[in-house]
Amino acid sequence: MFTQFSTTAENFSKASTMVFRIGTDAHLYDDPDDVSISPLLDSKFDSEKCEALKRLLALIAQGLDVSNYFPQVVKNVASQSLEVKKLVYLYLLHYAERRPNEALLSINIFQRDLGDQNPLVRAWALRTMAGIRLHVISPLVLVAVRKCARDPSVYVRKCAANALPKLHDLRLEENASAIIEIIGILLNDNSPGVVGAAAAAFASICPTNLPLIGRNYKRLCEILPDVEEWGQIILIGILLRYVSARHGLAKESIMSSLLPNIFSNEKSSESDTDYFEIKKTYEIGIQDPELVATVSRSYLAGPDKQLLNLNDSDVISPDYISSRFTSSKSDENVKLLLQCTSPLLWSRNSAVVLAAAGVHWIMAPMEEISKIVKPLLFLLRSSDASKYVVLCNIQVFAKVMPSLFAPNVEDFFISSSDAYQVKALKLEILSSIATDASISVIFQEFQDYVRDPDRRFAADTVAAIGLCAKRNPQVANTCVEGLLALTSPKTVNSTSGSMDDEAVVLIQAITSIKDIVKQDPLSHENAIIILIRNLDAIKVPVARAMIVWIAGEYNSIGNIIPKMVPVILRFLARGFPSESIETKYQILNAAVKVLLNSKEEDFHTAKSILNYVLELAKFDLNYDVRDRARVLRKLLSCYFSSSGPDEKPDNNEIRLLLAEHVFGDKTKPSTKTVNNRFYLPGSLSQIVFHAAPGYEPLPEPCSLTESDMVKGLEEPAQAEADDSDVDSGSLNEEGSYYSEDSVTTSTGTNNESAASESNNNDNTTDPLINFSDVGKPHEGTNDLSELMSKGALESWLDDNDSDNDNRGSSQNVAERIPSARISIGDISTITKPKVYTLLDPTYGNGLKVVYKYSSEASTISPSLVSVDTFFENCSSDPMSKLSMSNEDSESSDQGSSLGSQKDEPAFVPMEEITVLEPGQTVKRVIHVHFPHHLLPLKLILWCNDKKHPVKLRPDIGYFIKPLMMDLDVFSQKESQLPGMFEYTRRCSFTDHLAEVASDDKDGDVSSTKDSFLIICQCLASKMLSNANLHLVSVNMPVDANLNDVSGLCLRFSGEILSNSIPCLVSVTLDGKCFEPLNASVKVNCEETVFGLNLLNRIVNFLAEPRLTS
Repeated sequence: MFTQFSTTAENFSKASTMVFRIGTDAHLYDDPDDVSISPLLDSKFDSEKCEALKRLLALIAQGLDVSNYFPQVVKNVASQSLEVKKLVYLYLLHYAERRPNEALLSINIFQRDLGDQNPLVRAWALRTMAGIRLHVISPLVLVAVRKCARDPSVYVRKCAANALPKLHDLRLEENASAIIEIIGILLNDNSPGVVGAAAAAFASICPTNLPLIGRNYKRLCEILPDVEEWGQIILIGILLRYVSARHGLAKESIMSSLLPNIFSNEKSSESDTDYFEIKKTYEIGIQDPELVATVSRSYLAGPDKQLLNLNDSDVISPDYISSRFTSSKSDENVKLLLQCTSPLLWSRNSAVVLAAAGVHWIMAPMEEISKIVKPLLFLLRSSDASKYVVLCNIQVFAKVMPSLFAPNVEDFFISSSDAYQVKALKLEILSSIATDASISVIFQEFQDYVRDPDRRFAADTVAAIGLCAKRNPQVANTCVEGLLALTSPKTVNSTSGSMDDEAVVLIQAITSIKDIVKQDPLSHENAIIILIRNLDAIKVPVARAMIVWIAGEYNSIGNIIPKMVPVILRFLARGFPSESIETKYQILNAAVKVLLNSKEEDFHTAKSILNYVLELAKFDLNYDVRDRARVLRKLLSCYFSSSGPDEKPDNNEIRLLLAEHVFGDKTKPSTKTVNNRFYLPGSLSQIVFHAAPGYEPLPEPCSLTESDMVKGLEEPAQAEADDSDVDSGSLNEEGSYYSEDSVTTSTGTNNESAASESNNNDNTTDPLINFSDVGKPHEGTNDLSELMSKGALESWLDDNDSDNDNRGSSQNVAERIPSARISIGDISTITKPKVYTLLDPTYGNGLKVVYKYSSEASTISPSLVSVDTFFENCSSDPMSKLSMSNEDSESSDQGSSLGSQKDEPAFVPMEEITVLEPGQTVKRVIHVHFPHHLLPLKLILWCNDKKHPVKLRPDIGYFIKPLMMDLDVFSQKESQLPGMFEYTRRCSFTDHLAEVASDDKDGDVSSTKDSFLIICQCLASKMLSNANLHLVSVNMPVDANLNDVSGLCLRFSGEILSNSIPCLVSVTLDGKCFEPLNASVKVNCEETVFGLNLLNRIVNFLAEPRLTS
């Protein structure tokens, strides 16, 4: 009608929205266009870079994939702006797992930032490094975490603790002991924030390593109130487990129900006598001692036993004697835990309150458990979700000790706003804590609940009334009267709701009456009579079936019921065909029970009724009813075949005894609880009533002995001693470790290299390895004892000992093995580089192209990789104009920008092959520069004016060239690259097995000695065939057992083509000659990413089985 007003209102709304968004980054979400992001990322101004990165994060928040900007974002990681650096780290954390190989490009920057003066930068760098989930950088992350665990900044130490679970998720066994050591360091921290994070790491990584807690137990208890809330929850659980495992359970607590009566026949001490007096006093508030014992056993039972739901006596197998219990009043450790958790009962965090209440519930004396009541009741004012969790735990507390919450009945009254699950829990709690004083108030509430429109809730209320009657027999008659009112014809026929909803209430009312009657049938004769009288008015099949069951089960009680039951059965027999199946079952059973309990004067009537009902059931439409009638007739055939119509058969007949056992025995009320599955307070398992993943019960009491504690103290001390070299190293400005103690000066001579050169000049057909004394070559002998004279060996060992005095602890272990230096002959003839297929003749119209990497340096540029390419014409027609070019120069430029040499071309065009005749093979050497050692180079192969796209796969083993050096220089350079520049992995080596086995079959006496040569040949051949390295030396172990090859070490050297940085490789073997060997590969290189990837490549090809030709 007035459109101008609506337009004005809309404009006003937009204007107000714009005003509120001034000064915020909300406008970034309005413009999804990301065209302008690339120029902004390459801008010289930090403000524009921030704008671009914020746009990227906004697109990520909207669910868009912006990973194509990864290379441009990575370049900005070295920015000096804290805002830019923080945004880059956020981007990298999001995409590091998706694109880990490219994230490795920034590892050096992260390491440098670990030494930054700003603690925020150090923490960001550590978080990002830990977020890159790659096995290859786990040693770097471990060293970084160890460094940050001792950082002066609390925030950095906390980030180090948070990084430990991520590092542990990689499942690297070699890092396990170091991670546990770092956790011990962080648990001993003075900052509450660090301790909370360390506790979370402990619970995630080594929750059973309780000796680690024992070293810092008192300080952890004292710092507990100051830890952040979520850390308090974890730390409380850890401390409770430690106290239980180290000192045992408290004999004044509810766990004392596990104590057997071992003092009944023995002379008990005064303390034990006092304890049993206290126990007897406070067991007054416990209605079911067996339930208390079940709960206590469940706290100590594992999930497997809980799922089996075994009997109480089978849940815990060991006998709980007094030595496994302590006093919560005299034990200082237990008192300290209770004292430090008491203030947390009033924490603002509901989970903290539950955790603290769980400690007091399990360890506090019974007279002090009441202090958990008011904090738990206060939590009922929180949200519905928290309220439900708290009520689930209160439900268990109220079942075990109803007197705790009995004075606070009104707190469990139901509100109209409560959810159905909360209402059901409150009803069960009210039925558990009902006492003589409060039962009248509770029943008044129940009267209102029964009239609730939600009939399912009304049915639960009826069930709660039945539970109150079972737990308080003195009010059973009152409960039965109220329940009978719900079954009266007036109530059943005057319902305003649907029959289905009312049927639920009616069925539950009769079920509750049946349960109450089971307790004392004689005192509830009138209730049974009223139910039988109301049978005609009740039309619900299940309800009718239960009433018929009650009539048949208690047909002989009193004087009136025996007279009523035959009349009722006669009435039911007339309408048998029209009854429901459930009712038919119970009519048959009731007729049999009446016959078995009938007297002489009523026997004929009962027999006639049963015979009539069986005849009707014989022709029933339901096959189950027919089968049941047939079974009953056979079972009671003695009644129908007796000589006289009014005579009962003898009671000694087997069938009659069986029938009386099945139908004559009266049901007894069960003393077992419906659900015996109880779990630790505050756990998820207590909510879902089954062992949730990760649930662990309390440890065995006193299972942590003094010897375990001593062992736990010795292992961390030994680990700290082993890592002393790394920890004692100083950190330079680049964030890398450098230790002056690790630098060694070699005292060896150069005689070995001279001997090597003389051997190469004198004899060109020498084997791979020539044994020699130090500086004295030996020829024409193979006897190991002759080659290594006593004097030469002792002089060499003396030199080696002098070297070891200056080396780090990690090198000492390897060099202490007695070994002999061996001169090396010509090995170029045994290297066999791997051949790769570039183009298959099937896809190349008969053209086959293969390539292999050349060990010779490129003639164009020293930074290029030489590749020998072979073109073969497999067709019957000649081919012309064969050439190769780069697929996309732009992508090549972009890729080269990621490399280290921007001025080098990605591919040098090869000389064209004019004609290739059928069957002819032509070799060409191509020179390439790969953009990355993991990314292939895309090329176009031209043949007969047709192009074939191909990919040249890189091999990082040929991104290096041999670097000539002797053992002294190798040792010196190796000692200068410790810590973060040293990477180690293990693998299995099996290439030697076939040759060693074949030599062993020859039966030659010297075959055992030749096994060392075979292993060295196989290992050197495998290394030099897959990596362009120089073999520096071979160290042969000197051992009494010649079959033991442990300590055999081959050293290789090379330098990276792009930047001439040295790269050192050491391979050490361990094992027997005739078995698969364990190879430990160590790489020392300043380029961390390159060194880690080279290590992975070496481990992969060493572990590959040897190809048999």
